[in-house]
Amino acid sequence: MSMGRQKNRAMGLTVLFLFVGCSFALAQLNETSKTQIVLLGTGTPAPDPERSGPSTAIVVNGTAYLIDFGAGVVRQAAAARKKGVQGLEPANLRIGFITHLHSDHTLGFPDLILTPWVVGRKEPLEVYGPPGTSDMAEHILKAYGADIDIRTGVKITTGASQHSNISGYKVNVHEIQPGVVYKDENVTVTAFAVHHGKWAHAYGYKFETQDRIIVISGDTSPDAAIGDNCHGCDVQIHEVYTQASFDKVSPEWKQYRLAYHTSSKELAEVATKAKPGLLILYHRANPGCDQARTEECREAGSEEQLLKEIRQAYKGKVAAGHDLEIY
Repeated sequence: MSMGRQKNRAMGLTVLFLFVGCSFALAQLNETSKTQIVLLGTGTPAPDPERSGPSTAIVVNGTAYLIDFGAGVVRQAAAARKKGVQGLEPANLRIGFITHLHSDHTLGFPDLILTPWVVGRKEPLEVYGPPGTSDMAEHILKAYGADIDIRTGVKITTGASQHSNISGYKVNVHEIQPGVVYKDENVTVTAFAVHHGKWAHAYGYKFETQDRIIVISGDTSPDAAIGDNCHGCDVQIHEVYTQASFDKVSPEWKQYRLAYHTSSKELAEVATKAKPGLLILYHRANPGCDQARTEECREAGSEEQLLKEIRQAYKGKVAAGHDLEIY
């Protein structure tokens, strides 16, 4: 064999080995990176067109687990599906968890019950939430009773119905207490109590999958339960308000914030103890300032101000979450 042919063959083998090596590395990455976090909505009660109501999806091996059902949840899931997250196909949304029953966290509950069913879901929706969730689901179904009757034709004796299936709109509610509340081949979900003002039942959740541990706070004032459940977790997702905006509100709003929410300074302390691999900030609300809608309040409550405050007091990796970001 000539020297030229030997050289070409060696180069070809090198390219082949590199290709096989890269393919093996990608296969390993795909094997171990099975959990995605999708921020469907990072907003607050304020009707911000750039931020849908609070909702987060944990997607494991193509199955989506939703935490909270803020306004626009199903359309945001459809938008994430369009970005390539197969598990967020609306007709496949069937498992959800509620942190507490504040309206901004549940306005999308009717949407999640009805819209996936209308587009083809056949299984009942499984929802895990605090006491009171069953009543909420029951009243939603009563409110949309005429719609359900027309779509299914169950109570229609004459004329045409829409021939929708008679199971996909149903809701199986599991009212939970702190502890392991759900487990399947993909994930173990633990609920833990947090302090959110006068709410008797408010929860954070820990999701343990094959490759990640994720802790989401829900709405809460600073709580040791976050650190106890994270304890070096891969991702901590936490609500927050800015200290700068706190200084600009009335004593009544300050009292409210201290009882219901977590400041940047307080969150830095919580995260320093929790030691997550990544801290994601979501549900950035600045009560009192949000209602004032002044330029001074907008600057004091801005994302730039928030990141500045957090980074001054917390040395770990941090990201300000936005709708439809994937982690």
